Amino acid sequence: MKRVILKFVIYSLVLVLALELLVRVFHLHNERPERYLDEYGVEKWVPNQEGYSVTGNRKQNVGAYRINNFGFNSVYDDYTVSKDSIEVAIVGDSFIEGFHQNYTNSISRKVEKKLPNIKVLEFGYAGYNLSEELNLIASYNHLFKDIDRVVIYMRYTDDLITGEYKVSGRLSLDTPVNRLLKKSKLIVYAKDIGAFDPIKDKIAATINFVKGVKTPEVKETNKDAIYLANFKKLIKTYNYDKEKNVLLLDYSLCSSEFLSYLKQNNFKTIDFSSDFIKSKEPKTLIYDQHWNNLGREIIADEIVNYIKNENIELVK
Repeated sequence: MKRVILKFVIYSLVLVLALELLVRVFHLHNERPERYLDEYGVEKWVPNQEGYSVTGNRKQNVGAYRINNFGFNSVYDDYTVSKDSIEVAIVGDSFIEGFHQNYTNSISRKVEKKLPNIKVLEFGYAGYNLSEELNLIASYNHLFKDIDRVVIYMRYTDDLITGEYKVSGRLSLDTPVNRLLKKSKLIVYAKDIGAFDPIKDKIAATINFVKGVKTPEVKETNKDAIYLANFKKLIKTYNYDKEKNVLLLDYSLCSSEFLSYLKQNNFKTIDFSSDFIKSKEPKTLIYDQHWNNLGREIIADEIVNYIKNENIELVK
């Protein structure tokens, strides 16, 4: 019996080591950069990190990222703004961050290729909602005040869940145990493809059963009213600049009340939903809701058209 157990342990270890080697050799694992909270209370990536973002359970998409001195994915080492040049900032979540495509082919680079006289700075960070985006702009007002236009990507269904800024719980995941587990690329890969989800769900259900925690009843709520109230609160809190800021939106996701409010109060917007509908080819990744290269081209074109229509190059 002891011999059988010993063989089982040895074979299991060999199998795990072989799988770990395969994951490393074929680079199936995702390389996530480290997060931190800077001196302004803004959550960003730890500066000067490079790696490859791998998504899909069969390495379906690989994108090279480069975190600059400022803590964002960009070709630029730092963000310097001159009053004698034209700068546009794009602020948003993972859709703007662009880990799904090489940083050298980001939305900002696509815009710059079509408008060579304009410099486009990226402020994309996975998980940002509107409160975090406006907090970033306010915290770095000394930088943003000299930027000519700020394009803020806002996904209506996700980014208005709160009406005030709070430090997210994402940083709490960066524990010594998690950092140790990330040393194993097999564990990282297995986690990303959801191999541990059934186990985690079972453990959570068992803990709740032991504690006697009941599943909360789902109450009917008017989400659109909440989103609009949160939006109004945020723009008031951060003294939203309607002259400089432009909301990048998918109108098809927005409520009619929200769109009416934007129009009645003269908010500048860029709607990309109609062009997404016109194109019959896929605009998102097969296994993911994020934009593929075609989707990013359409977004870049929308921003370029807006800049041309506003004649921003004549502002200075």
